[in-house]
Amino acid sequence: MSDSTKISSSSASTGNIHIDPTGFVKLGAQLPTLAHILAQAIDELSLTLSETQQRTLLLYLDQLLLWNKAYNLTAITDPVEALIKHVIDCLAIITHLPSGSLLDIGTGAGLPAVIIAICQPERSCTALDSNQKKIRFIKQISSELGLSNMQPIASRIEAHEASYDVVTSRAFASLIDFVDAAQPRLADGGYLCAMKGKAPSDEELQALGDNWEIKTIKLNVPRLHDSRHLIELSDKNV
Repeated sequence: MSDSTKISSSSASTGNIHIDPTGFVKLGAQLPTLAHILAQAIDELSLTLSETQQRTLLLYLDQLLLWNKAYNLTAITDPVEALIKHVIDCLAIITHLPSGSLLDIGTGAGLPAVIIAICQPERSCTALDSNQKKIRFIKQISSELGLSNMQPIASRIEAHEASYDVVTSRAFASLIDFVDAAQPRLADGGYLCAMKGKAPSDEELQALGDNWEIKTIKLNVPRLHDSRHLIELSDKNV
């Protein structure tokens, strides 16, 4: 980590975490409130993240909002709402993810890929999107945050050839479309993990065929009242 991501002993108090405001541009006076919300959510999700990791998550949020207009990253501009609906929403899947190398398809601004890379520095994460501008943002932010385990790639999934232990996405409206796109990139014994709002219907699950072991995990996202689920699929024949 660079000096800008270190915790300062003279930083402003946020309850059980201290965040040095140096380097933050957009969060400003809201930083203590945001840090407190984040720390509470991490505790509710039973995650173990260092103060440096928590600060890095907030720096990512700061840069997301700072560069939003230039890169068209998100429709959400309120820092608290963006923290909950982007960062904490992605944090909710961390404890449910199988281990191994990870590919995030249609990653957009790096969600959930960047969040996973920050929380799990031992995991190799690849962020894939056909939008060149958004991949440039991820490259920039990965360099600034010192995310050596992050590989941003500008490509369509059909043109990408590597295989991974875990393939994630929160971009696909259709579960079938996600499975069709992600299956060729899945290593033997790997898992597809789709972030969804509502749980898929029986019809959706039946349309996937009989080859998949499917687990629907209901997620409780702190401060988010909307429905959230993680759909985990593994090949029965492997």
